Amino acid sequence: MLDYSKEKESMGEQVDPFDLTKKQEADLQRIRQFRLIDDVFMNKVFEDKSCVELLLQIILDRTDLHVENVNLQHGISNLQGRAVRLDILAVDDSGKIYNIEVQKNDHGAQAKRARYNSSLLDANITEAGNQYENLKETYVIFITENDVMQAGHPIYHIDRIVKETGKNFNDEAHIIYVNAQIQDETALGKLMHDFFCVNADNMKYSILAERVRYFKETKKGVVDMSSVMEELIEEGREKGEKEGIVKGREMEKAEERKRFNRMIKSLIENKVSDVQIMKSTGMTPEELDEIKKKKGFLMI
Repeated sequence: MLDYSKEKESMGEQVDPFDLTKKQEADLQRIRQFRLIDDVFMNKVFEDKSCVELLLQIILDRTDLHVENVNLQHGISNLQGRAVRLDILAVDDSGKIYNIEVQKNDHGAQAKRARYNSSLLDANITEAGNQYENLKETYVIFITENDVMQAGHPIYHIDRIVKETGKNFNDEAHIIYVNAQIQDETALGKLMHDFFCVNADNMKYSILAERVRYFKETKKGVVDMSSVMEELIEEGREKGEKEGIVKGREMEKAEERKRFNRMIKSLIENKVSDVQIMKSTGMTPEELDEIKKKKGFLMI
């Protein structure tokens, strides 16, 4: 088993539940159950550039890969302005760009999602006047809880090929799927094992274990995670309020339609002329005809 004693010494003050607020103490119980496969925890652990570097070195089997820059939950937009948040966006020292997505839900790892993310990288790293041959090499990497390809492989590499020759198209746009179900004794298998560990002492890679231990076993780390959880709860509350307002407006419109339909039906049943109905309601002859066909019910 790996010796983590040095990491423990360097992490600082260990967490004492009696030092925390009641809310933080409650959060601590949830935090201790977090795994790297869980979005909120993964986002904090991989803020550390060395953790992202380890991840990419293992997945790409490249010990010479060095990460220069990392962004978590990075917002990126298409030409129509639709924004997407990328779990991890990293750039290495040669300018290659990496988007890493961790997905527990198979739906979020569909082939067209990978294609879409790849296109967003190209669209957002290209500046006006740039030559196409200067496009940076990109990698979209999905780490999936299930084997979405259903072929039993630990990793799947997707690159465009020329069908007639079988040769690589060499557009340098790569898509990779990592199957987290396979947790064998290979470097990748050990990495996937760590993604499902609740206890840092059971993890294979000390760099990841140290970060996990920081957020679960030190006061500063627990307070940091608790703050993040509070922000997520507030975001969820605001989103719920907005959705509630939209739903309320939709209900109001539906009620208005019902009242309008009842009024028109009453006018027709009381033999009010078409001219008078259209004059008082602003309806067109076509709309009034449609009402009559539907026996007095008009959706507006």
